[in-house]
Amino acid sequence: MERNADVLLSDGTAAHLRQIRPDDAAAIVEFHSRMSDRTRYLRYFSPYPRIPERDLERFVNVDHRDREAFVVVSGPRIMAVGRYERLGPDSPEAEVAFVVEDAHQGRGIGSVLLEYLAEAARDHGITRFVAEVLPENGGMLRVFSDFGYQIQRRYADGVVHLSFPIAPTERSREVQESREQRTEARSIARLLAPRGVAVYGASASGQGIGAAMLGHLRDGGYEGAIVPVHRRASRVGGLPAYTSAALGGVAIDLAIIAVPPDGVGGAVRDAAQSGAGGIVVVSAGFAETGAEGAADQRTLIEAAHRAGLRLIGPNSMGVANADSGVRLNATLAPRLPAAGRVGFFSQSGALGVALLAEADRRGLGLSSFVSAGNRADVSGNDLLQYWQDDPGTDVVLLYLETFGNPRKFARLARRMSRVKPVVAVASATRPRGLAGDLPGPDANAVTALFARSGVIRVDTVREMFDAGLLLAHQPLPAGRRVAVVGNSSALSQLAVAASRAAGLTVAEGYPHDISPQAGARDFAGALADAAVDPRADALVVVFAPPLPGQLPDEDADFAAALAGVALAGEKPTVATFLLGNLPPGVPSYPSVEEAVRALGRVSTYAEWLRRPPGTLPALPDVDPSAADLDGPPSELLAAYGIDVVPSTLATTVESAIAAAGTLGYPVALKAAGGALRHRIDLGAVRLALADEDDLRAAYRELSTAFGPDVLVQTMVPPGVACTVEVMEDPAFGPIVGFGLGGVASELLGDLAWRAAPLTDRAAEALVDEPRAAPLLHGYRGSAPVDRAALTDLLLRVGRLADDHPRLRSLSLNPVLARPGGISVLHAATEIGETRPRPDSGPRRLGKTAIAEQ
Repeated sequence: MERNADVLLSDGTAAHLRQIRPDDAAAIVEFHSRMSDRTRYLRYFSPYPRIPERDLERFVNVDHRDREAFVVVSGPRIMAVGRYERLGPDSPEAEVAFVVEDAHQGRGIGSVLLEYLAEAARDHGITRFVAEVLPENGGMLRVFSDFGYQIQRRYADGVVHLSFPIAPTERSREVQESREQRTEARSIARLLAPRGVAVYGASASGQGIGAAMLGHLRDGGYEGAIVPVHRRASRVGGLPAYTSAALGGVAIDLAIIAVPPDGVGGAVRDAAQSGAGGIVVVSAGFAETGAEGAADQRTLIEAAHRAGLRLIGPNSMGVANADSGVRLNATLAPRLPAAGRVGFFSQSGALGVALLAEADRRGLGLSSFVSAGNRADVSGNDLLQYWQDDPGTDVVLLYLETFGNPRKFARLARRMSRVKPVVAVASATRPRGLAGDLPGPDANAVTALFARSGVIRVDTVREMFDAGLLLAHQPLPAGRRVAVVGNSSALSQLAVAASRAAGLTVAEGYPHDISPQAGARDFAGALADAAVDPRADALVVVFAPPLPGQLPDEDADFAAALAGVALAGEKPTVATFLLGNLPPGVPSYPSVEEAVRALGRVSTYAEWLRRPPGTLPALPDVDPSAADLDGPPSELLAAYGIDVVPSTLATTVESAIAAAGTLGYPVALKAAGGALRHRIDLGAVRLALADEDDLRAAYRELSTAFGPDVLVQTMVPPGVACTVEVMEDPAFGPIVGFGLGGVASELLGDLAWRAAPLTDRAAEALVDEPRAAPLLHGYRGSAPVDRAALTDLLLRVGRLADDHPRLRSLSLNPVLARPGGISVLHAATEIGETRPRPDSGPRRLGKTAIAEQ
C-alpha cells in the first residue's frame, strides 16, 4: 500500500510525507550534511559525520513491511526521516527512530511521523515499538511521552530504553484530536489576520475582479500592508505595485489570486517565495468545469501544499475579518456587515456576496467570513476548528452544499456545539446505490441526525439567518414553554398554532392579549409580567399597529417597551412587530411562523445542550481483528458478540428434513426470497414444526406458493419484531437505524437514526424513539421487553459500523425482543472495496495529515 499525505505543520505551513525511495539517496546525504553535530550525535549516538555507502543503501531501500521509512519534504528538500525495523522475523516488536533537521525542529514533525509509522506497523502485525534515546535528548523523549501511549522506561548503559504498545487508546486519540484542533485553527488564524496581503490580478485600469477586491481591501480599513503584484504597472489602485510580492519588503501572510487559470500556478510560486502562509484563489475554471478542470485543480493543490501554503478556493469570493484590529475585506462584497460575533462559512462562491448583503440587512454582526468555493483544501471543518476557541465568535453559520469529510464534520460539530451553537443549511439527500430495500433516513430524520449532534439544521438561507439572529442576541431558553403576548387575538392564535407545530408548549395562562387600544405602558407591563412568569421559558410577542388617532403620541413608543424587556437578557424573546423597526438586538420577523420556528429550533438545541453527552462503553466479547467481512454475516457479527439464530438454505424437501435433523426440532420454515422471508401475513412462514410430517406438509405449501428454496431455522421464543440497519450517510458517514418490524412500520419509515459509534445514551434513546416504541414497554397487557439487550445490540452494531469502512450496509431483520433477551433471526450485509475513512488513522484534513508538536 502506498502511503503519502500532505501534512500541515504546527506553524500552519504545509509539507509532504511519503515513503522513502531508492532515488532519495542523494537527498538523504544532503539532508545529513545540513544537520548539526549535536543532532547527528543524538540520533546515532556518535559523531557520524557522513553516511557510509553501505548504510545509505540500507536506509533508502526498505521492504515496507518489516522495515518502513517515511520522509517529510518541502519542495525538493527532505526535512525529516522516520523509520521502524522489526526485531526478528514475524516479531510483534519493532524499533522506531526519527530525526528532524535542526531548522525544522519544534514544528510537530516528530509526532506526525510517529503516527504514520505506528499505522503502517499495525497493518503488518506489529503491536509494540521500542526506542533508545539519550537522556539529554529531551525533545525526542517529549514526543514519545506526550503521545498518549502507556510507555515503559528503563535506564541502562547511559541510554533510556522505551517500550510501548501502539494500538490507539482513548488518551492517544484525545491527544491527536487536540493537536489537530490547535494546528488547523492556527493555520486559519494566519489567513484571517494576515500581517500583509499580496493581490495578483488587479488591473491598472481599475477594471475586473482583481481590481474590485483590491479596492474593497484598501477602502475597508485593513490595518496591514497591501502589495499589488503586476508585471508592468508601477502603481495599481493608488498603491505601489511590484513584479513580485517579495519585492514589497513587508511580511506577507495571505495572497489573493484573481488571474486567468493558466496564470494561477505562477502566482502560487511567487506567493510562496514571499513567505505567505495561504492563498485565496478567486479564479474560476477548475473542478466546476469538468474533468480537465478537476485535473488542473489537483495540480494546483499539490503545488500549493508543496510550497507550504493552505488554499481557499478556487472559485472563491474571498475572506473577511471584521475585528476592529484587522478590518479585512478581501471579498467581492463592497460592504461588509457590521462587526459582530457571528462566524460565517459559505461553500458557494456565487451566493457569497448575496449572503453577506442579507446578513447586513438583517443586522447580523460578523466576526469573520470564508467563501470556500470548490473547497479544494480549506473547508468548513477547518473553520469549526478555528471558531471553537476564537474569542470573537459566539455563533457559527454554515452554508454547505456537500460534505468532503462527513465523519470529521459530525465529530467536530458535536464538540463545537457544546461550546457554541452551529446553524447549517445542508442537504438532506442520501447517496444512491445503497443495498436492497434498506429504508434510508428521510429529510426529517436527517434533520434529527443533525439535531442530535447539536447542529441546528435548516432548509433555507432565510431560516439560517432567522436562527442566527436569535442566537446572536438572546439567551438560550431554559425549557420549551412559551408566553404569547400581543395586541391582536388573530396574531396570538397564529402564534399558538405555530408553537405547537414547532414542538413548543404554550404556558398556562397564555396567550395574553392586551387591547388594541392599550398604550405602550400597558404593553410594557404585560411584557414585564411575562418576563418574570415562572411558568414561561421564552416570550413570543405579536404586535399589530393601533389604528391612527386611537392613542396619544406620548403613549406610542411600543418599540422601546418591547426592547426594554427583550434586551434585559433574562428570557429569549422573538417578535413579529408590524409597527416599524426594532432596536438592534431584538429578533424581529416578518411573520409569526418564522419567529416561532426559529425559537423552536433554538429550544431544541438548548435541550440537547442540557443533556449529558454520554460515553462509549467498553464492550466485552468484541474482537475486530477476528471480523471477516468476506465471510458469512453471522461470522462477522460473532466477532462483535452478536449471535444469529442458525438457519440452513434448502432446495428440496429432503434437504430441508436433513437440515431440521441437524438443527433439532421444532423448526421454522420460511420462503427464502428476500422480500418474503419474514412475511407471515403472506403465508411465507411456518412456525413450530414439531416433526418430519409437519415439515413435509409445510414445505409442500411453501414450495407451491413461493418456489422450492426455503430456509430452515431453529425455533426461538416469540417476541416483538424489530429491525436494525446500518448505512452510509453523506453528512455523517456510518449511521445506525432502529425500528419495529412489520409492513406498516416500513411503509411509514418508522426508523430512528444515530451516527456511529453510539454512546450509551444514544443507544438508549434510539430504542425509545420510533413511533411504535410503546410496543416494547408492554402494550395491552404484554410484558415489557429486555431494553438493555436491545441497547447492547445497538452499541455492538455501532462499533462494527465504525470499525469497518468496507461495510456498505447491514440489516438485522427481524430481531425478536422479549422479556428475557433478544434473538437475531437474519442478517444481510453489503461489502465494498477497501476505502479509507478520512477521519480515521493519522490526523487528516481530507487527504491532508496534520502535525502538532
